[in-house]
Amino acid sequence: MSIYAKLREGVITSSAAETQEIAQTLAAALRPDTTLALHGDLGAGKTTFVQGLARGLGVTAPVTSPTFNIFTLYQGGSRTLVHMDAYRLENDQQIDALMLEDFLVSPWCLAIEWPDKIAAWIPTDAFHLDLGITSDQRHTIRLRT
Repeated sequence: MSIYAKLREGVITSSAAETQEIAQTLAAALRPDTTLALHGDLGAGKTTFVQGLARGLGVTAPVTSPTFNIFTLYQGGSRTLVHMDAYRLENDQQIDALMLEDFLVSPWCLAIEWPDKIAAWIPTDAFHLDLGITSDQRHTIRLRT
């Protein structure tokens, strides 16, 4: 079963390492110049997921939430990872001031936490992933269809 099929069905992980492993597997399957919109409440595992994604893209630098920077660039072995946290943005027009497009030099992968804040800006071909927490504190990851 492909990673896309698994994620469409939904995946439950019991640890940060398992969440990162799923993201690392997804990274290997992503085509260049892909946007991932990561939906989920605080603590749902969005940054943990991006850490695994980074590892899968060959990033060796530590990956942390870019809440105060808005976005951080990481150079991977095969492409640049742009990790964005839109939590502090009030609307999608603020993206223009960030000049984000200037940093999306092919090949890239853009991972956006809190994408609902800039929904009108998200490309129509973006992958939307819902991350959550079960009542027994396991994490869920589901690719929207």
